Amino acid sequence: MFGQLADGFLALTDPVTFLYLVGGFLLGIVFGAIPGLTATLAIALLLPFTFGMKVADALVMVAGIYMAGIYAGSITGITLNIPGAPSGAITTIEGNALMKRGEGVQALGVSALSSAIGGLIGTVVLISLAQPVSSLALLFQTPDKFSLVLLAIVTVTIVSQGSLLKAAVAMAIGLMISTVGMDPMAPVGRFDFDSYHLIEGVGLLPAVIGLFAICEMIAQSGIPAKLVQGVAAGQVARPRRRDFIPRREQLRQIGIWNSVKSSVIGVVIGMLPGGGASMASFIAYADAKRGSKHPEQYGKGSYEGLAASESANNAMCGGAVIPLLTMGIPGDAVTAIIFGVLLIHGLVPGPALLGANFPLIAPMFAALFVASIFVFLSVLAFGPVYLRLSQINRGFLYAFIGLISMVGVYASSFSIFQMWMALAIGVLAYFLRRFGYPVVPALMGVILGPYFEEFLRRSLIVSEGDPTIFLRSPASVVLLVMTAAFVWFLRIRPARLAAAAAKKGEGA
Repeated sequence: MFGQLADGFLALTDPVTFLYLVGGFLLGIVFGAIPGLTATLAIALLLPFTFGMKVADALVMVAGIYMAGIYAGSITGITLNIPGAPSGAITTIEGNALMKRGEGVQALGVSALSSAIGGLIGTVVLISLAQPVSSLALLFQTPDKFSLVLLAIVTVTIVSQGSLLKAAVAMAIGLMISTVGMDPMAPVGRFDFDSYHLIEGVGLLPAVIGLFAICEMIAQSGIPAKLVQGVAAGQVARPRRRDFIPRREQLRQIGIWNSVKSSVIGVVIGMLPGGGASMASFIAYADAKRGSKHPEQYGKGSYEGLAASESANNAMCGGAVIPLLTMGIPGDAVTAIIFGVLLIHGLVPGPALLGANFPLIAPMFAALFVASIFVFLSVLAFGPVYLRLSQINRGFLYAFIGLISMVGVYASSFSIFQMWMALAIGVLAYFLRRFGYPVVPALMGVILGPYFEEFLRRSLIVSEGDPTIFLRSPASVVLLVMTAAFVWFLRIRPARLAAAAAKKGEGA
């Protein structure tokens, strides 16, 4: 394994592969920093172009986008109080408070250094656990796989922000979309309305482009440019590059233990299907505040809180890739699209992937490690430029994204119908968002739906319709218990505590 991993790092010495990593990293920075654009959208737009790439080049570029995009959400969050991505929301609280008191440059430096530390720790954990988890997953039988997919579906639904009912409806819509087309176990069409177009089903790329690119363009088109851009970046004084290096007193205030602990939290949250960077950031921030000697500084410009949030953000990247590669279950929205990149190149995520194709995946591990280092180097090289990213003209930007999106869908399927399908899904996703329904559960439903149906039907066929087959395997029982525990601790218990506190307040 270590020899193959070394070959992965060696692959980055190829000038072309290294340029793909650098290009992906810069693309991730731009998409992550501009409010409304995300690493998810960047990889979604890149997806059709990976057809003509070598596997290593495609995965390296995607890894660069992922690591840079998660970090870059903090850039405009700190400078303009507008997080470039949802993962930068917590960072914005502390970072912009520091910006207002004249310490924005130092905040950018601390953010970059903490993200780099988190990314490195997350990648090391990924490298250490990927093979053992794959070996364990190979022992899973069909009922175990069904229980695992059920755990993922339930977890993605309950961790979504807002109404549980709306998250469940969004997940159900995704599952319904996944059933359109040919039955996976019988040669008959389903929900095709006698259309030879629909008999092929809804492709992953049209679903991704519709749910994210088209939906985002429709949503952003209704927002005045002044509200999106906030304060002009040109009003911010241009600093020297060496000013972005964190000072000794700031590092002492943060503490190495705070960064390591927050990074571990980020990795663990990333390994939970549906956890995501926002959840990792919030939990690490809350834990850091709980154990801080100066909790009163939080919300007013705390370097400690800023570092905790950013360490967890990027550590989540390594954690989210673990369930994707070893069990075929995406850890967040970005890895859900990386799932598509792997499928395009004939690599099926799951227990057998690393055993049979580790040399092809190793460059991705190496790219995540190197991209983590790039995060800190980038703020030294481009720190002054970061302050001006939000000045890009929105009209040209979204027109370009729309063109690339539609061309990409056509290039992947050579079907005009799939282009219309992407547009229709985008309109549907816009109305879902408009009325408070989360989009990520819908995407997860599209991806996990076929596996959910296949493992359920196969299990019931083997047991001749006896549902107790899911209780006969120890692994399946453990996963079902975990599912119930997640529902209790993440939804039912907090709701009961909130209701009890409200009742107590009314009594007082």
